Amino acid sequence: MAGTDKTKEQAFGPAPSVVLVNPQLGENIGMAARAMANFGLFDLKLVDPRVGWDREKAEAAASGAHVTVEKASVYNTLEDALKEVNYVYATTARPRGMTKEVVTPEQAGLDMRARIKRGEKVAMMFGRERFGLNNEEVSLADVIVTAPVNPAYASLNIAQAVLLMGYEWFRHEATSLGQATPELPALEGPGLQMPDTWPASKEELYGFYDHLERELWEAGFFKTAEKRPGMMRNIRNIFARTSLSAQEVSTLRGIISSLTRVHELRKLKRSDGNES
Repeated sequence: MAGTDKTKEQAFGPAPSVVLVNPQLGENIGMAARAMANFGLFDLKLVDPRVGWDREKAEAAASGAHVTVEKASVYNTLEDALKEVNYVYATTARPRGMTKEVVTPEQAGLDMRARIKRGEKVAMMFGRERFGLNNEEVSLADVIVTAPVNPAYASLNIAQAVLLMGYEWFRHEATSLGQATPELPALEGPGLQMPDTWPASKEELYGFYDHLERELWEAGFFKTAEKRPGMMRNIRNIFARTSLSAQEVSTLRGIISSLTRVHELRKLKRSDGNES
C-alpha cells in the first residue's frame, strides 16, 4: 500500500522501544526502521550489530525513516540495552522449554498500551536474521510473543516481525485509516465509503422500485399477474443487499429510462413499417 507524506509532522508520544539483537545487514536494520515509522515507533536499540554494518544501505532501506537509523543507540550487551526498561517482550516462533508466559501479538499490543499508560518503559526484542534469539536472551524477557502462523513457515524476517508487533501496538491508537490527500481526508474507518454522495433514502429506493416494476410489467417480464408480487419482492431484496447510494439510484433510473426509450423507438419503427 503506497502512501508516505513527508510534509506531515511526526508527533511521537510514549511508545515501546525496538531492540534488534546482533543484526547482520544494514538493509534489515533500515527495513525494520521503516516498519517502526509506519506505526509510531522511534526508539531503535541495536545490540552487538555486525562490525562494519552498512549505515548508508540502512538509511536507503529505511525509505524516509532514516532519522530512526541515525538516532539508533548501539550497545555491546543486551543487559545494557534493557537497563532502563521495565518490561520486555521477546518475539520468537520456537518453543523454549522454559517456564514463561506466551502471548500473541494482539495480546502484547494491548498489554504494552496499558503498561505505557501507567508510565512503564517497555521494549520489543527481535533476534538475528538466521536463528532469532537464543535461550539466554529470551530468559531476560518477561514474556514471549509468538504469532499464529503456518507452522511449516513460522519464521518472519526482522522487518515483518517489527511490522506485525508495531501494528498491534498502534492500531488501538490510530484515529483513521491510511493517508490523507490534498483532495480527500484519510478514511475514518472501515465500511462502505460513499464519497460525494450519501445512502439512498427510502423514498428514493421506493421510487426506483416502482419505476422498475412498471417498466418490467410493460416489457412482459412477469409473465402473469400472480407472479408479479413475489418476483418484485426478490428484486427488492437483491438491491437492498447492495446498500445503494443516492447517486447509484439515480444512475439506475437513468438506465431504465434509456432502455425504455430504445424499446419504444423500436416499437414505433416496427409500427411504421407495418403501415407502409
